[in-house]
Amino acid sequence: MEDGTPAGLSVGIADADNAPSSSSAAASTRKRTSDVLRNAKPKKKKKAKVSRPPRLGYTVEQGEDMLLIISNTNQYDNIWRPNAKGRKKKKILKGKVKVTPAKKKNKVLPKGKATKKPLIKKSELEPTLQHHQEEGFDSWGQSLPVEVLVNIFKMVVHQDGAVPFLCRVAKVCHLWNAAAASPALWRRVSVGYCWLEPGKTQLPKTELKIRNTVSWLAQNRFSQVRDFSLNHWKKNVDHVVEVVSQSCPHLRSLKLSYCTGVTEKAFQSLSGSCRSLDSINVQYSEIQVEGLVNFLESYGSQLRQILFTHGPRNDRLLTAISRGCCPELQLLEINTKLDSGYCQLPICIQALQNGCPKLQTFRMLNVIPMPKMTRNWSGSTSGFPLLEELCMATTAVSFMTDQDLTKIVYDSPKLRVLDLRGCSRITAAGLSSLPCEELECLYWGLYFSSNVTVSLSKKGIHLLTQKWSGTLQELDLANQLFSEGDMEIAMGHLAQRTGEKPLRSLNLSGTKVTTPALRLVIGQSTALNYLNLSSCRYLPRGLKKLYRGQEEIHQLLDKLE
Repeated sequence: MEDGTPAGLSVGIADADNAPSSSSAAASTRKRTSDVLRNAKPKKKKKAKVSRPPRLGYTVEQGEDMLLIISNTNQYDNIWRPNAKGRKKKKILKGKVKVTPAKKKNKVLPKGKATKKPLIKKSELEPTLQHHQEEGFDSWGQSLPVEVLVNIFKMVVHQDGAVPFLCRVAKVCHLWNAAAASPALWRRVSVGYCWLEPGKTQLPKTELKIRNTVSWLAQNRFSQVRDFSLNHWKKNVDHVVEVVSQSCPHLRSLKLSYCTGVTEKAFQSLSGSCRSLDSINVQYSEIQVEGLVNFLESYGSQLRQILFTHGPRNDRLLTAISRGCCPELQLLEINTKLDSGYCQLPICIQALQNGCPKLQTFRMLNVIPMPKMTRNWSGSTSGFPLLEELCMATTAVSFMTDQDLTKIVYDSPKLRVLDLRGCSRITAAGLSSLPCEELECLYWGLYFSSNVTVSLSKKGIHLLTQKWSGTLQELDLANQLFSEGDMEIAMGHLAQRTGEKPLRSLNLSGTKVTTPALRLVIGQSTALNYLNLSSCRYLPRGLKKLYRGQEEIHQLLDKLE
């Protein structure tokens, strides 16, 4: 400058008349600095980290004669909590909520090194372990006898089965593993299909895992298996049956339910290894009939129970049984699917009686037998002298008559259970002529799934209650149209019974039973615990329903009086 003033000074002073002096500006700056220092909070000292034992999830309280383990966690306490840094943040933009992921700091790591999860130091666990040992928390698990655990597991296995319960408890500790491996727990095994979700295909690795799992169980756990059941398997059924037959020398019962792909190979493995097998159940399964027929022809003499579902080719099984392939057979059950509709099965009763003279239980569930005669039939039969249960129940219309029933049980004095539900053409006179004198259960109700009505009135029900009044324990007369007089006489015979076995179940739904007859039978049947009076039009309103238990039936008796 021309006046000699420094350039920096001329720029800093804008208005010489209004600007404060340099001394006053410095004083004001020092004053503001002192005020800031005076108002500033003193810094807190960092506390030293103290190692604490991890929080226990339970508390042990001592009662009068036992130790109680009480959990400290509730529904709001969770052992695992998400990382706060990884949570999503909400950002508000012009009244709208926008979720944006939290920003992560990129941390550069040297090559060859990976992030490590924080581990609990041994020094932090030592106080907790020492506290456990002092209080004796772990002593109950170490000193508990294996026999006690085995008895506890046996109760659960009896209710829920061995698999997957024993497989899960074996992972708890060494003691539970030893108890779960006890052969006494692996007597009855039922394996359901739990590796494949519906609608998904099976991968090769999954199939290999299934095979390895079954093979390991068979070799290490199935040595004492008596009863084995396989349910809802679509693949590897032959492999499972083969492995089980090789590892289970004491196998007595085999059940394949809702399984597909059962070929002759499975039955061949059974014939070569399982000499104690006496029961086969293949109901609702798709099997190769020829393989099972060949097995029956070779080893059917050792079988005592056969259960199968009626199908297009399954009648060959009944033909093989009637030829005498299973002379020791005691139970024969043939059923069909409920949605299969009207199902008939041609059967020669005389040939079956000669082929299975020791039959005790004969059931045809929802299958209507059609009489069939063979060419090489001599005409002489010995009947079923040991038959104790006969079931011909169906939800469709059955054409069985009194003559057909007599051909089956004409020589069965030991018959105890007779199930004729749906057999509308059977009469009371035909039943009263049967040779069995100690019938305990008679099921003669009409239950039709289709729109079928039976309007023909019947008579003679008092003949049945008079003949079996001392032995009947369960009686089902649902929708049987006997007259009011017949029902009163029949209920009178039941009330005057003198047998040792009391009446326990009575189904009179849809019948013409009256109030006096009902009052008479209820008053004398003190052990009655099931009574069905639904749709009984001759009873007052409010009483036509199902009664369970003696208390409800006694209340009904009070209302009737």
